[in-house]
Amino acid sequence: MKTIHYKFLSAMLIATVTATAAFAQKAAPGKVWTPAKANAWYAQNKWLTGSDFIPSTAINQLEMWQADSFDPKTIDRELGYAEGIGFNTMRVFLYSLAWKQDKAGFKKRMGEYLAIADKHKIKTMFVFFDDCWNADAKIGTQPAPKVGIHNSGWLQDPGNRIKDAGIYDELQAYVTDVMTTFKHDKRILLWDLFNEPGNSKKKDASMPLLVKVFSWARAVNPDQPVSAGLWDWNFEKLNAYQALNSDVITYHDYTDEKSHLKTIQLLKSHGKPLICTEYMARTRGSKFGNVLPMLKEQNVGALNWGFVMGKTNTIYAWDSPMPDGAEPKVWFHDIFRKDGTPYIQEEVDLIKKLNGK
Repeated sequence: MKTIHYKFLSAMLIATVTATAAFAQKAAPGKVWTPAKANAWYAQNKWLTGSDFIPSTAINQLEMWQADSFDPKTIDRELGYAEGIGFNTMRVFLYSLAWKQDKAGFKKRMGEYLAIADKHKIKTMFVFFDDCWNADAKIGTQPAPKVGIHNSGWLQDPGNRIKDAGIYDELQAYVTDVMTTFKHDKRILLWDLFNEPGNSKKKDASMPLLVKVFSWARAVNPDQPVSAGLWDWNFEKLNAYQALNSDVITYHDYTDEKSHLKTIQLLKSHGKPLICTEYMARTRGSKFGNVLPMLKEQNVGALNWGFVMGKTNTIYAWDSPMPDGAEPKVWFHDIFRKDGTPYIQEEVDLIKKLNGK
């Protein structure tokens, strides 16, 4: 999902950890889980492995969740692929406009998704907001994928709507309604409040919404933990706030195993469980073969970006479009073709082995 590479890993991680204390006075209201509570929660779960998930028939979050394009048949089939390799967790992006259009229907479809996932022994990590890719969203039929371009239709949320009058009241109602409805649902593993805040050159301009969404979540006080993943070590203020206010530490890392291990070693200084909610970009040296065994050894949750090749076009790299739409020699993300055939059988064999399948 991220569009810049980790170039300043160790120095910026150290700055993030050091800065946490400086921002302690800005902690969101409510009770952030203690390390003891967070670690006890983590110990109740199997090692968390899985993927960021959107069905192959959806180009973005709206196409996944709107009534006319919601596709439980494909979701069921593709989560079956996940169960088959031992995945037990999926990270799934929601979308505020789909809720605004049809509140009851949106939550009903969330329930349908959870029922399908539960049938496949998969827990769900739902994501509310996102600063990545396209800033303007429209309800209705979504655009076709742009040939050979990674995530050409993915949507920021709220994107440019952040400038609208009354938007914070609307977003608060959305988060409060959805989270209150599902606050006791054991099929939900965790609430991921904000994906990559500060992306799309927003930087600290995303801080107001980040602070508010943590406050709204604390007011609901769900049974499940809440978090917002660290992802760019240049963003000291955002990183410190995210780390301080997250019940468990989630993060993204698309580097090789040696660099990624440094990330883990430094983030462990928070004393809380770690879940990597995005990794695996083959052409960047982040692969199942080198990273996934290390994550298991470190007892770090492992959710890679990309599952079944489809309308998101994430077999193509962030910065390497293929105008002719040819299949790249090396897929950037994704594990399966639409029919369930693995892109690389040896990768699937390794995933199954590490998951005890």
